Amino acid sequence: MQLKTLLAATPHSSVLGPAERPVEAIAYDSRRVQKNTLFVALRGEKSDGHQFIDQAVEKGATVIITDHEVRNPRATTVQVPNTRTALADLAATFYDRPTRRLKLAAVTGTNGKTTTTFLLKHICEKAGMRCGLIGTVRYEIGERILPAVRTTPESLELQELLAQIANAGCKAAAMEVSSHALAQERTRGLEWDVAVFTNLTQDHLDFHGTMQAYFDSKMKLFTGLATQQAKKKAVAVVNLDDRYGEILVERLGQTVPVVTYGMGARADFRASGYRPEFAGTSYQLDARGKSYLVRVPLIGRFNVSNSLAAIAAANSLGISIRDAILSLAKTPQVPGRLEAVQAKRQFQVFVDYAHTDDALLNVLKTLRELSPRKLIVVFGCGGDRDREKRPLMARVADQNADFSIITSDNPRKEDPEAIIADVEKGFRSDRYEKIADRTEAITRAISLAQPRDIVLIAGKGHESYQEFADHTIPFDDIRIARRALENSPVEFTE
Repeated sequence: MQLKTLLAATPHSSVLGPAERPVEAIAYDSRRVQKNTLFVALRGEKSDGHQFIDQAVEKGATVIITDHEVRNPRATTVQVPNTRTALADLAATFYDRPTRRLKLAAVTGTNGKTTTTFLLKHICEKAGMRCGLIGTVRYEIGERILPAVRTTPESLELQELLAQIANAGCKAAAMEVSSHALAQERTRGLEWDVAVFTNLTQDHLDFHGTMQAYFDSKMKLFTGLATQQAKKKAVAVVNLDDRYGEILVERLGQTVPVVTYGMGARADFRASGYRPEFAGTSYQLDARGKSYLVRVPLIGRFNVSNSLAAIAAANSLGISIRDAILSLAKTPQVPGRLEAVQAKRQFQVFVDYAHTDDALLNVLKTLRELSPRKLIVVFGCGGDRDREKRPLMARVADQNADFSIITSDNPRKEDPEAIIADVEKGFRSDRYEKIADRTEAITRAISLAQPRDIVLIAGKGHESYQEFADHTIPFDDIRIARRALENSPVEFTE
């Protein structure tokens, strides 16, 4: 592609050097530069790409995108107002705007993004609409499955993934959209068919600073629906049970078509008669003037909400409500989301990704509805993340579990014992103990379990690693739990 074509896609104030240059690749990491690469100098939290311009030119970059005037006789330098938005614009053009060939669904919110996107993908595929997936657990491109590097990739990788999804014969894509991605313009230039808002509770304040800033980042997805250039008529699907969802609906007004869901009488897709069981959940759905019985092999009131979001989003993509409901009856397990650890025991063990106080509360309430004799929870908090939520998670565990074991999550560069001390401040009872080693903590919880008990291992869910200051180790909660079950005695004492 010619540089001149790319430059037409993004605002720029100056071009120093020839615009008639071929561009064979785009990169923002100088280590990935090759011949005829356009290098975008991004300013990140830890490093500034402008420091690596000379290195990029040495490796073959012939075009440099910067936010201030830079002269290099060996490359054309283009000054733009913002290199991050420029990267998104250039990537969309370079990959020929793949979202115009896809029905594209976004799911954003603090909790429920992963489950909702998995459900929506399942519904689409059962309806004959091959669907790609981009999210926290993995990326799915036709038959290919790739490990997820981050929930929402940088704009360059995102456009490339979507192009691969379209080229693989997919007609749709369901993706999680994080608040970080929205704040950093990673989704700029994507053209949506439907955007789902699940909820908003305290998280990521280490990045956003305040709940208002956090909400404002989420809002960008929905306000952008009204101004996107594509011919698509985007629909906003909003959880009316969430107070931020109510605010979102009010702010959108008539600018974007809105479909609401929830358990209240005002919701367009309304659930009632919720019945939880070990094998799943059933409820009545009232929507579009008709009533339906919905059965989902996932447990919990929050999964009623997730399934409502998926049904409403699928319907906005043109799939009938009845077909969506029939598909949900055979939904596969979502990795690390209230996932049962199979064992021939008289107690149950579940693994869940819950890493906020609200998510932990929802999971504990769900498990409490199954009437366990005792509910034991193992949890921790991540290092280098929002410290304010640590005692909040402890308070939830203290009030809703019978016994808690505080352990390490991903301590990263923080001292695990210091994180545990922060968590401990939220406890008011003495129904807990502290075990920093996560393997020991899980093993201890399972050793305590008696018939009719439930053990919940929370925080890491699908993750297959544990991050420390200077290294990362393989770590899978489900595998550790299985090993502990194999090694623990079957006999019980009352």
